[in-house]
Amino acid sequence: MSPVVVIGAGLGGLAAAVRLAAAGRDVTIVEAAQVPGGCCGTATLGEYRFDTGPSVLTMPDVLADVFAAAGEDMESLLPLRRLDPYYRLRYHDGSHLDVVEGEDAMAEQVRALSGAAEADRYRRLRARLGELFEAEWPAFIDHDMTRLRDLARPRVLARLAALGGFRSMDALVKSHVTDERLVKAHTFQALYVGLPPRRALGIYAVIAHMDTVGGVFFPRDGGMHAIPRALAALAEKAGAQIRYGVRALKIETGASGVTGVRLDTGERLAAGNVVVACDLPRAHTGLLPKGAGDWRLRRPRYSPSCLVLHFGLDRKLAGQAHHTLHFGAQWDATFDALRAGRPQPDPNLLVTYPESDTGAAPNGQATLTVLEPTANLRGEADWDDLSPRLQDRLLGRLADLGYGDLSSAPRLTVDPPAWARLGHSAGTPFALDHRFSQTAWFRPAGAARRVPGLHFAGMYTAPGVGVPPVLISGRLAAQRVLETPR
Repeated sequence: MSPVVVIGAGLGGLAAAVRLAAAGRDVTIVEAAQVPGGCCGTATLGEYRFDTGPSVLTMPDVLADVFAAAGEDMESLLPLRRLDPYYRLRYHDGSHLDVVEGEDAMAEQVRALSGAAEADRYRRLRARLGELFEAEWPAFIDHDMTRLRDLARPRVLARLAALGGFRSMDALVKSHVTDERLVKAHTFQALYVGLPPRRALGIYAVIAHMDTVGGVFFPRDGGMHAIPRALAALAEKAGAQIRYGVRALKIETGASGVTGVRLDTGERLAAGNVVVACDLPRAHTGLLPKGAGDWRLRRPRYSPSCLVLHFGLDRKLAGQAHHTLHFGAQWDATFDALRAGRPQPDPNLLVTYPESDTGAAPNGQATLTVLEPTANLRGEADWDDLSPRLQDRLLGRLADLGYGDLSSAPRLTVDPPAWARLGHSAGTPFALDHRFSQTAWFRPAGAARRVPGLHFAGMYTAPGVGVPPVLISGRLAAQRVLETPR
């Protein structure tokens, strides 16, 4: 069997490499950075260490399946813990809702917030989200959408339509619960797919199911970056070679398809298959060979970006949840602003406080990460002017929310221009949004139709954005390589 080169040691590339190496293929991973992880990165500031990528891990069985593919048990190599609560949701009126494990316990939380009738309505919503998930997972999320016929499943589509999957996410949730606070709790996840709840398809309500029913997890040691580190070690144990600090410059082809990859070291790696698991629009600017273009990227629609402030705290925060969502008084207006490329007038914030990651800060101290959704770089904003103003506003908002004056705390800032410098097209770490024309088969394909041996993984391909979808994209890429040996 010919060698395989995987370009990018993010979660998608690592998931593909583990499976390919475990199947006996000769695999080399080429990674421009000095560490694995891609979007699931890490950074340090003095004695503080921060996760610079996703803070939410759902569907841990998808991750465990990668370890199982190499004959390993995830729990022994990367133990996880279930967060309690999964989220703490704080509303502008001073009320709050803890999202906790178990239907009865969660219904009691809803009853205390909204009354017994709303708790009953919540149970019906929970059941409907479960039905959507069961219909959608095997047919679309966990399924290869490289070919158009994979989308044409009349029975499944009819089932999803009957469940409300093709209504808006907002309308689907509002057809079950009436308290706007409960609506927000089950539609804020639309931000993950880059759309307002009233424009996101109801099928994406399965993200709320993953979050609020399936649970949110966190590595017991090392933060979220422990995940790519463990996967990289797993790939090497299975026989893959990882080349850090090396950039792939050009994928070379011959009459029969892929033949190799040219590196910035001057080397050429022979390959019969290549898995591209890096930023896909940037790959189209020189890395990919002639004939590998995808019509789906001719007019890409990108998700909003975010401003992230990582703080080093000289104290711990009593009673602080791992994840806290602070909702502003305005709702629709915040999404309208993002869509128009403007700052949110009253931003919704995600605050992450990974107190259990004891190695992230000195004893008695802690780290805090605050994320505010923003426009990406496709807008007309002058970020040299806007970024400092947004940071000042965010510091004031945090003080008003009870986090104290953090203006003098050690701080690492990542704004849209910084995301662009890190290699993210349009300055967003969330890739393409998930409008219908960029969903399933309409998302960039997992294989180049005109270049045999060229495959793709990562958040630009189906299933899309998020840790479980990206891991699945790696599995699908590996399956295509193994099923069509060259």
